[in-house]
Amino acid sequence: MADPKGFMTTPRQEWPRRPVEERVGDWDEVYVPGALLPIINKQADRCMDCGIPFCHEACPLGNLIPEWNDLVSRDDWRQAADRLHATNNFPEFTGRLCPAPCEAGCVLAINQPAVTIKNVEAAIADRAWELGFAPPRPPDRLSGRTVAVIGSGPTGLAAAQQLTRAGHTVAVYEKDDRLGGLMRYGIPAFKMEKHHLQRRIEQMRAEGTKFRTSTAVGRDIGAAELRARYDAVVIATGATAWRELSVPGRELAGIHQAMEYLPLANRVCEGDLESSPMSAAGKHVVIVGGGDTGADCLGTAVREGAASVSQLDIYAQPGAERDEDAEPWPTYPKIYRLSAAHEEAGDLRTAPAADADARLFAASTLRFTGDADGQVRSLHLVEVDAERRPVSGTGRTLPADLVLLALGFSGPDREDGLVDQLGLAMEPRGTITRDADFATSAPGVFAAGDAARGQSLIVWAIAEGRAVAAAVDRHLTGSSRLPAPIGPYDRPMTV
Repeated sequence: MADPKGFMTTPRQEWPRRPVEERVGDWDEVYVPGALLPIINKQADRCMDCGIPFCHEACPLGNLIPEWNDLVSRDDWRQAADRLHATNNFPEFTGRLCPAPCEAGCVLAINQPAVTIKNVEAAIADRAWELGFAPPRPPDRLSGRTVAVIGSGPTGLAAAQQLTRAGHTVAVYEKDDRLGGLMRYGIPAFKMEKHHLQRRIEQMRAEGTKFRTSTAVGRDIGAAELRARYDAVVIATGATAWRELSVPGRELAGIHQAMEYLPLANRVCEGDLESSPMSAAGKHVVIVGGGDTGADCLGTAVREGAASVSQLDIYAQPGAERDEDAEPWPTYPKIYRLSAAHEEAGDLRTAPAADADARLFAASTLRFTGDADGQVRSLHLVEVDAERRPVSGTGRTLPADLVLLALGFSGPDREDGLVDQLGLAMEPRGTITRDADFATSAPGVFAAGDAARGQSLIVWAIAEGRAVAAAVDRHLTGSSRLPAPIGPYDRPMTV
């Protein structure tokens, strides 16, 4: 603990964002470049080095947060990078994309603003690359065992890296033309620039991991054939079966799923397209769904030049402070949060009729109406109570030329045949059944990440990848020294 009084003398200061008018004109990350390092040492000093650090419990990776906070406060970036990478393969991903349940569990957060754990993590990861503290770590010798990993999202990449470093020969199969899963085509560049992802992939290549892109297992190669080629298979395809909105008018043109819209915008940034065929430019946009994916659509539509953008959230607007009775510390509370996209929409007044920023809370979609050509033109909504029952006399109509459905995901997409070809047992909610060792009903086949857990956070995805790697290593060799931070049935802290 470098400064025993740091949490009393230093206020919380977060990584500043660029001015709204500047950042909505490009697709670069929203933060001010180089503005984190001048403040991060003092922010790390705010860590109290608690005797029982609940940030550990709140983080499924078990990140050694007080240790690397202390090292950062002392400018010991090499040791800080070592301690951070001891539990997290990709801290620059979580430092940018994770909602930081660790901060909700920070002991300081009982009665003060939490330590900026997420910012410290991002600073360590970036410094590690700048100073050469993240070299490839190929295995000393090979085991002679082979593993196929299906899916190159955070779970698949983490599992592949751990298994490669353990000495197994690993090949990652990805259905898209580029690696990264939703981090590549689902997460906008203004939240995480793709060079962060690309340099990790190159690190993994240097360690010996093989990659097979544009290969959908079950369609381009039979799942049973793949299983026969390898000693073990890890399914890490994510939960890509999106939820639908069954209301009158859903068949109208101009109503799309968020994951049909976001990849096209990302492909424009990648240089594959000059413009998106679903561009929001000049259109009245309504986003149905109040989560992170909806916020990603919001920021994207603003940058594309939408005439207006509104976001519907079926839940009531949360308060600014934790409800100690319903969600006591150290659980992750549902409070009013202002993402970069919501800040932009609020400043630019993209939805003048919104309750806050661009959001309409406690709002449920009743139906869509369109013009004579079958193009959507309006969304009809109603306010709902806490039980999601319509409130009489609250009906409203919003102009809508483009509607984006961001309602979450139920489990893996079964259209490619992977699940059926392997004969995998499934849970009623649509996820893959697995046992306490991450093993599916098919011998030698394991499942991890959102495909088995259900839709979750990136920090849980990486933890799943590390844990399934330990299970596969144990299956192949009889024992494992790889860390297993979570079990398949672990869940976030709740009341």
